[in-house]
Amino acid sequence: MLSAAIQRPPLMNLYLQVVLFALAGWVNRHQQAVIEYLQAENQSLREQLGKKRIRWTDVKRRRLAEKAKAVGRSALAALGTIVTPDTLLRWYRNLVAAKYDGSKKRGPGRPRTKQDITEIIVQLARENPTWGYTRLRGAL
Repeated sequence: MLSAAIQRPPLMNLYLQVVLFALAGWVNRHQQAVIEYLQAENQSLREQLGKKRIRWTDVKRRRLAEKAKAVGRSALAALGTIVTPDTLLRWYRNLVAAKYDGSKKRGPGRPRTKQDITEIIVQLARENPTWGYTRLRGAL
């Protein structure tokens, strides 16, 4: 009775799990090797630059900021990036703020009255010189 309650997984599932674990380990090792290479490349570029500042374009800032946000502050600090993690995340905050900034779409003041409406108002005023502002507004 007790042996019937404990069932062993099929042998195929076990083989599949072993293969998947081996594949995941290989992918993880490969990704770690790529990361180490990129860190070494960044270090050598930083050594070449010395104290010189890099001039970043807006497109490059945007690209770095988006990638940096996905990585996170603590991982960026561990990577030893060219730009400090605080600067990268500030660029990202400015990028998000610019996305939701609607000030460029707004114009100053009240929108102008359309030309055809203006012409109708002037025509009514000429045809009815005794009408005041309130009556002209009501006639429209």
